[in-house]
Amino acid sequence: MQKCELGPAETGAKTMSTFDNASGSDIVHSESRTPSSQLVLGDFAPTSKVINVSSVKHRSPFRYPGGKTWLVPLVRRWLGSCTKPAKHLAEPFAGGAIIALSALFDRLTEKITLIERDVNVGSVWQIIVNGDAPELAKRIIDFNCTEANALKVLKNEYLPDDILSRAFATIVRNRVQRGGIMAPGASLMRNGENGRGVASRWYPETLRNRLLDLHLLHMSIQFHSGDGIKFIENNATNEDISWFIDPPYTVAGRRLYLHSDIDHEELFEATSKIEGRFMMTYDNNEQIRRLARKHHFEVAEVPMKNTHHAIMSELVISNDLAWL
Repeated sequence: MQKCELGPAETGAKTMSTFDNASGSDIVHSESRTPSSQLVLGDFAPTSKVINVSSVKHRSPFRYPGGKTWLVPLVRRWLGSCTKPAKHLAEPFAGGAIIALSALFDRLTEKITLIERDVNVGSVWQIIVNGDAPELAKRIIDFNCTEANALKVLKNEYLPDDILSRAFATIVRNRVQRGGIMAPGASLMRNGENGRGVASRWYPETLRNRLLDLHLLHMSIQFHSGDGIKFIENNATNEDISWFIDPPYTVAGRRLYLHSDIDHEELFEATSKIEGRFMMTYDNNEQIRRLARKHHFEVAEVPMKNTHHAIMSELVISNDLAWL
């Protein structure tokens, strides 16, 4: 594995303030809502202060179940532990892609590659990469988000249509269904925030601004539609790629995602071939710990608060946790 030259973060100097003001356009606005999860910094950072996710700039157009906004400060520390930005950061299970997008806006990587198996979620990333984000933003601004209108859009979501229409329907589904859950059978929000029903999480100006910000950087974003494990296998020997790997978890994945079933042993085997740096996140259970031990990976527990504000822990797994 290629080791990076350690920067100030590794020697104990304060660097987090450098990343608090993310570079990029300032037109992006955080949504006004109670944070869904928070990073609890204890033994894993110089401070025990609880970082509220509302302090992290939201770069993704998605509200994603299992999203990693709470992990952004730790990933900044990981990527910032090298004196030079990563040349290339890949997310093999992109979803809402908050980690890769944050790294790009923070100039911690020169380019990112998002890999996504869900063709609906992927259609949004493809639109952005194609340079058509302004058109998607216009559709969002022009849409009157009522339950009747939302159901009309979703009824035609899976019919053969242009990619822009599919991307728009995906954003609508993500915003009007409970918890942003994209899996089949997820229900629409009923009462929602302040009795606004399906419009509770429909923030057209915010979505427009995020899409227009992404459009400014779309030449630095690549998208690959397909299997994340196969992408790792095909690119593991490229030392220029750093990897953030956040697969569907062993327990919650089935109720949250359309494509939740993956071979975890196969993923660990593919990850063991990576010659660059990687960070993997997983639910904290013995099956995953056993796989990490088998492949001689380093493991740390990261405490966080879930949507119900209960303190839990997830696993951070890597081939190098010297920076932590």
